[in-house]
Amino acid sequence: METCNDVQRAERLVERFRAVRAEMASVIVGQGPVIDEMLISLLCRGHCIIVGVPGLAKTLIIQTLGEVLDLGYNRIQFTPDLMPSDITGTEVIEEDPVSRKRQYRFIPGPVFSNIVLADEINRTPPKTQAALLQAMQEHKVTVNGVTHALPDPFFVLATQNPIEQEGTYPLPEAQLDRFFFQIVIGYPSAQEEREILNRTTGLHEARTGKVLSRDEILELQRFVRGVPASDSVVEYIIRLVRATRPTEPGASEYVRANVRWGGGPRAEQALVLAAKVHALLAGRHAASVEDVDAVALPALRHRIIRTYQADAAGVSADDIVARIRAELPPR
Repeated sequence: METCNDVQRAERLVERFRAVRAEMASVIVGQGPVIDEMLISLLCRGHCIIVGVPGLAKTLIIQTLGEVLDLGYNRIQFTPDLMPSDITGTEVIEEDPVSRKRQYRFIPGPVFSNIVLADEINRTPPKTQAALLQAMQEHKVTVNGVTHALPDPFFVLATQNPIEQEGTYPLPEAQLDRFFFQIVIGYPSAQEEREILNRTTGLHEARTGKVLSRDEILELQRFVRGVPASDSVVEYIIRLVRATRPTEPGASEYVRANVRWGGGPRAEQALVLAAKVHALLAGRHAASVEDVDAVALPALRHRIIRTYQADAAGVSADDIVARIRAELPPR
């Protein structure tokens, strides 16, 4: 971040980020932190799982993002009868009308898009969940021994309802870890609800335009990786994540009592990258401890597996992260 060109790129990133946020605000009322966390994840080449009760516009937010970004967008409605091939695609036999020779032709599934909405991901069996999660990790799918590359950028946003668990298949911890952020959508304020009602029960018709192109997104993703994070910031991230593990020799009694498993290297990678983007958005050209703290909750909450005692006592993953941050000195 020393050259004039780097400073200009940083300013452009902030400008484009604000433009996307403003365009989405023409449709979405409130939910600014949710939109910010989605965009941070996109710029870090990560994926998001979005958790919220029905009616909080989870799907609408993702659809609006797909309309604002000049990228391909597909929605997959996850159901109990969904098969892996319904996501990745399948091969069909075709016969040449002239030679009469038969050959296989691959028909890509809906995962072959830049933005993929996996709606209610916990409503489909683990085998089908795994097909999507393999694509998330490797950015490719293999069908009948042939590997097919996915488009770049590739951004998965999965939704999940936290209260209706009957007939669902909760994601295993190892698969949750593949999501960069877990974003929690809360209820809007009274003023925001009033605006929502005015927009949705009247003649208001919101229209959005394309703000960011594919090439711009790829350039910004590459630029984020070059933002510096000092040794002290990286050391703080390592100490923070290691403090979530009850098996560590120096683990606190609080963590030992409330956590079965803590964050791993993916959590540390997410914190480094997200802190870099957060620093740029705040007008700084290097990540700081404050930036790490600002992104700690979405990066860590789904990577902390609570004990039965914590669950019974109503101690949430957010409570645990907040307690660890409060007790961890910055240096």
